[in-house]
Amino acid sequence: MELIKQIKDAEAQAKDILEQAKAEAAKMVEESRAREARQLEHAEEQRKKTIAGAVAQAEEACKEDVAKLKAQADEQTQQLEGKAREKMETCVDKVVRHIISS
Repeated sequence: MELIKQIKDAEAQAKDILEQAKAEAAKMVEESRAREARQLEHAEEQRKKTIAGAVAQAEEACKEDVAKLKAQADEQTQQLEGKAREKMETCVDKVVRHIISS
């Protein structure tokens, strides 16, 4: 009888140990998943910050390029207006001379 009791106690202990091991394994898996989720969230935040920084730099570079292009366009426009004014004055002089001489 004593041997049967010892066997049942040993089985109960083994069952308790097995349940405890399962619980610990489940807890470890859950902690691992939570840690992985935190790492993924951190990586996503870093990715967003990096993208935002790159976009800001690109916008700044584009603003500078746009300002340079506008300045060039303004300069070219002024040059063309000057040339057109000179030609117009020359043409007007020719027309006026032609009218006067006719």
